[in-house]
Amino acid sequence: MGKFDGILICTDLDGTLYRDDKTISKENKEAVEYFKREGGYFTFVTGRMPYYSRDAYDKVRPNAPFGCVNGGGGYDGADMKYIWTTELSREALAFVKYIDELFPNVGIQLCGFEKTYFAKENDTTVKFRATTGIPNYTCDYRNFDVPMGKIMFCTDIEEEILAVDKALHAHEMAKDFDFIRTASSLYEILPKGTHKGVAIDELSKHLGIDSARTIAVGDYDNDAAMLRAAGCGIAVANSSRAALEAADMVTVSNEEHAIARVICDIEEGKIRYKR
Repeated sequence: MGKFDGILICTDLDGTLYRDDKTISKENKEAVEYFKREGGYFTFVTGRMPYYSRDAYDKVRPNAPFGCVNGGGGYDGADMKYIWTTELSREALAFVKYIDELFPNVGIQLCGFEKTYFAKENDTTVKFRATTGIPNYTCDYRNFDVPMGKIMFCTDIEEEILAVDKALHAHEMAKDFDFIRTASSLYEILPKGTHKGVAIDELSKHLGIDSARTIAVGDYDNDAAMLRAAGCGIAVANSSRAALEAADMVTVSNEEHAIARVICDIEEGKIRYKR
């Protein structure tokens, strides 16, 4: 019996497990290995697709499947296969035409479950590829027929992101889909009811553990649902307002080995579960 038996930690990546320079501290890595040795389940839940989550997977070696596509998928990194997916309806392509015509400078990505396709290029999409290392697969959204997990609109201009948000919510089909800002320059369309909180529930069922013994750690707007769904939701100190408001607790920043601190707090009995 290990001291962390039956506990699942789900962490966000950027701004949470990762430091600002996209590295994982030695303190975090050592704490994660200790947590796993003592019977805990450790994984991450990300907005990324599995094909550009491999670097994170290799660095921390989760001992449970990881959540991806902002809760729209679960992926077994060891067997390299999905354990669940939620497909975005092709009707969502109407939003792409709508935003394309309204905002000619906003970049567009269509995310399949195996590849990401770039329907419109801008400086933000170029930077995105440089950061993630994914190939430049292009497509014409008007005849796109690949199953999608999500659609992404990309711009570094704050006013454009806010205008895209407003335009999407004003669309006649808005009630049939979910929208979420996942980074300062990224805005996404997801299937209705899809969010990171779904991953908490699905992973708990898959592992056969009590969802009340789950701990989520995050920093941004798209982490809020995960923080609410977990037995204990923890926001790092550098979190957005939405994440802070959704959290049960606040810990140190991503620059101060936040995951190691959370694991230490579990061991010392400082974690407050909702139920």
